Order: sequence, then C-alpha cells, then structure tokens
Amino acid sequence: MPRWRWFMAQLTRRLWVRATLIGLAGVLAAILAATVDRSLPWQVPGTISTDALDSLLTVIASSMLTVTTFSLSITVSAYGSATNNVTPRATTLLIEDGLTQTVLSTFLGSFLFGIVGLVVSKTGAYGEQGRTVLFVVTIAVIALIVVALLRWINHLTRLGRVGETTDRVEAAARTAIEARLRAPCLGGRPLRDAGAIPGDAVPVSLEAIGYVQHIDMPALSTLCEAHGTEAFVRAVPGAFAFPDAPVAWIARPEAETDREALAKDIARTFTVGNARSFDQDPRFGLAVLSEIGSRALSPATNDPGTAIDVIGRSIRLLSLWARESAAAPDDEPRYPCVHIPPLAAADLMEDAFMLMARDGAGLIEVQLRIQKGLSALSRLGDAAFGEAARHQSRMALDRAEAALALDADKARLRALLKAPSP
Repeated sequence: MPRWRWFMAQLTRRLWVRATLIGLAGVLAAILAATVDRSLPWQVPGTISTDALDSLLTVIASSMLTVTTFSLSITVSAYGSATNNVTPRATTLLIEDGLTQTVLSTFLGSFLFGIVGLVVSKTGAYGEQGRTVLFVVTIAVIALIVVALLRWINHLTRLGRVGETTDRVEAAARTAIEARLRAPCLGGRPLRDAGAIPGDAVPVSLEAIGYVQHIDMPALSTLCEAHGTEAFVRAVPGAFAFPDAPVAWIARPEAETDREALAKDIARTFTVGNARSFDQDPRFGLAVLSEIGSRALSPATNDPGTAIDVIGRSIRLLSLWARESAAAPDDEPRYPCVHIPPLAAADLMEDAFMLMARDGAGLIEVQLRIQKGLSALSRLGDAAFGEAARHQSRMALDRAEAALALDADKARLRALLKAPSP
C-alpha cells in the first residue's frame, strides 16, 4: 500500500475528521436554505412560520449539545474501562470504531445545524420558500437523530466490554493476517537468510526511534528499479527502530549513484511511530490477544474463562495462517527488487501462547486448553509450523509441572500429550 493511501486510511479513522465533515454538512445545509428564494425556479408549496421553525431549531440545538456532551463522557468511560479491564493496546480499536464516530458526529452536526439555522433565521435571511425547505431539512435531521440514538443505545450495551473488545482485536488481527497472506513478504521476495545480503551493501538507518508502522513498498520498489539495485529489508512492521540499527541494506547499483542520497530516499519509505500498528503487523494482533488473556489470569482479575476464550481465538487465527501459508504462491512477487523476511511460525506461536502459558501455569483448565490447541495446530501447516507448536507445548508443560500443586493434574497433562492424535 502506498504511503498516501495508508496515511488517508489512518486519517479517516480519526474522530475529528468525521465530526468536521458532518458538522460542515450541517452548517452548509442551514446556510444554503437562505439562498433558496433566489435559486429555485419553482414555487415550494406550503408556508412555515418563523416562530415554528425557530422552536424546532432551538430544541435541536439545546438537546444535541447535551446529548453530545453526555455521549462523549460515556465514550471516555468506555475507553477507560477497556484500558483497565482488557489492555491499553486495544483501546486504539475502540477509538477508531466507525459507529461511535458516526453517532457522535451526527449529534455534533445536528447541534451545529440547529444553532446556525437559528442564527440565520434571527437575521431574517429566510424567505417563505427558504423556511419551507429548511423545515423539510429539519425533519430529515430529526429522523437522522432518531436513527443515531437507536443505534447508539444498542451499541452502548457492548462498548468497552471485554468480549466486544476482544472481538475487535481478533478482527484486526484477522485482517492483518489475510492481508499478509495475499501479499507474502509484503509483495517482495522472501529473505530467509541474512547471509544473502551482499557484503558491500550500504546500510539504511532511520533518525527516528520507535516502531516501524508501515513500509511504502511501491515507492521502495520504484527507487530500486530506477537505480538498478536491490533492497534487503530487516525491520518489518512491528520492529523497533533506532539510529544504530539498519532497517535495510542497498546492494551495489548497476550505474553510478550517490548511494548515501539513495539511502536517505529509501529511509523515507519507512514510517515510524510511537506504538505498533495493526495494519501491516499480524504479530501485534496476536500479542494483544495474548495480553488480554494474560491480564484475565492476574490475581486481581482471576478470570480463566476469558483466557480460555482468547486461546480459542488465537487457535482460530493461527489455523488460518497455517492453511493458507502452507500453499505454494501462484504469482511472482509484485516487487522483485525488495527482499523482506517472512513471518516466522515460531514468533507467531510465541506471541500467541507464551504469556498465557506462563501466567496460567498453575491453572489446569488453562493448561489443558493450551495443550489441546497446540496439539491441533501441530498437525497443520508445514514442518516449521508444526515444530513451533510442539516447542510451545513443551515449554507450557515445563511451566505447568513447576507450578501445579497436584500430581494428578501433572499426570493428566502428560497423558494428554502422550495420547495419539485423532
């Protein structure tokens, strides 16, 4: 995905963008109604008194200001609840929730429509046709408010809840996994061995310190093709970047090129932020799910059921990765000049299960679900995927044997591992 498209996707998830657009629509509707007398070629039937119109606009303006303030306080409380009960990393998904942003923006836009319409009306700018048209628009705004309120009431019953937030994290992780499966190695060639990087390659470093959030693959590929070179990327989205660690290397160009200038151009294709992003980073979604399960196992929460639910979600996501990634790719890479390390099955397994296996080591119900899930995953995918699942299974068993108090529970886990696969 080009950087501008990624930037626009990030921008449209901001609440202020949607609120600004809908607010401007409300203001323009109130102002344009004043020009109806001069612009409409026909006579609008009906006559609406100024007092009746002003009364409706006053009700909308006063009530929507209260509703908007109250809704914002509820939303902020839901964010705090998700931060305390789920994980702070999942709060981003709640902030970017489209329905919440649309409802709040509708309330704000209705308030602006009412207050601007009332101001223009007091100036006497509305003629008979203008008042009639504004009355029709006001009825439409009231209908939008009613629909938004009904959707908001239904949405508030789930906003900030553990299950709802976990659903969002799973959906974000699934979207990232499916995107990576459609474009393995982000569309570049797989870089499986660091020894494949030429010894005389020029390192590319970043001035910023933070997490790689996005790589502009089209721009990176275009730079490599224009200079007859290849790029070997080491810092994939989700990696922590700092000036002393190269994020990529450039092979020797075919023609005379200012390699330092090219390195600076390539560095600009990397976007670095203070936090990881779900978009190009499937591991982040699995790690956040694992955080939710780990927090549920803390003594303060003591909710093994949520951890078991998270284990099931992680198994579902990893089984999708195993089935699709094991198939041979049909197409040539879109960016053959760019080499990127593929996602390692061992890293995915560790992100998904290590925290819960550690924090739930003393809970037999959690350990049984982990072992059953890893046993199922070990029979999927390629050999590396199966070995990664078996490695996490052995580590979980070692932790459980060190933490479980009853020998009967330990024997039950060992018997589960020795049981033949169905």
